[in-house]
Amino acid sequence: MRTVLITGTAGFIGFHLARILLAEGFRVAGYDGMTDYYEVSLKERRHAMLRQHEHFTAKEALLEDADGLMAYAQEVKPDVIVHLAAQAGVRYSLEQPRAYIEANIVGTFNVMEAARELGVDHLLMASTSSVYGANTLMPFAETHKADTPMTIYAATKKANEAMGHSYAHLHDLPVTMFRFFTVYGPWGRPDMALYKFTKGILNGTPIDIYNHGEMWRDFTYVEDLVRGIRLLIDAAPERPATPEDIAEGDTLSPVAPWRVVNIGNSDKVRLMDFVEAIETATGKTAQRNYMAMQPGDVPATWADADLLHHLTGYRPQTNVRDGVSAFVEWYRDYYQV
Repeated sequence: MRTVLITGTAGFIGFHLARILLAEGFRVAGYDGMTDYYEVSLKERRHAMLRQHEHFTAKEALLEDADGLMAYAQEVKPDVIVHLAAQAGVRYSLEQPRAYIEANIVGTFNVMEAARELGVDHLLMASTSSVYGANTLMPFAETHKADTPMTIYAATKKANEAMGHSYAHLHDLPVTMFRFFTVYGPWGRPDMALYKFTKGILNGTPIDIYNHGEMWRDFTYVEDLVRGIRLLIDAAPERPATPEDIAEGDTLSPVAPWRVVNIGNSDKVRLMDFVEAIETATGKTAQRNYMAMQPGDVPATWADADLLHHLTGYRPQTNVRDGVSAFVEWYRDYYQV
């Protein structure tokens, strides 16, 4: 039985990834700091559900605890590490930038050190579509430049990609970075648009719609996302013998077993269409408070997911109306509304 160490198992994406791996017969070792960025009770509920499975164990500690993380990794002896834990939130990074340096830079370094020390078969680490920053060429392809991050959150994730490349090169450690787009679905974070919009619409309170609704996002259903991660686990990069061995469109490094992969729905959805999908699912009309664009935001994201398909044969494809409906059903059940 293979063991996967997942950082962030009490988080939105880590919880869903742990569930599908457990269902497929993996042993999952979780690691999560249980920080209070949003309601801890939601994190505790996710972990409690995972703990019902006999092949799930978890340690609750911060990524910044290098000794604690290393000791736990040595105890569980993972074959693969999937690093999802991070200080999340583009807007929060405008208020608390230091939290991103400590969790996303120092914490990620500690994860890479554990992977190096244990010699894992594959280290997979989360990045973000936010690294594309001011890039306006769409759909975003992994081969596009990502040198203009617009928030410290995006900058830390871009740094993680570079850090991962250096470890892959120096230690022959297979590293895959995956760039998420706008992830949504059941058990989502309360700071995310879908959660806030659903709460406001059901409560009859106004929802804030930025850039007067003129925004587009590549909304990716969480179960599609974690399926992509699951399949990438089995697609560990190998150092190419020569640069000519790298296929066109592949981001495989010419000097390291490292690549970066988009995981997105390959479709951009207008924000107002997203709001209308929530209205349909709730049966209620939103009170819309139109606002200017927030600092650090971008007007559109749109993924080119051809590389994911080339590597795994898989493309995310959940229709946004179906995904929103599933979230609203979960929200009503969870909060009994």
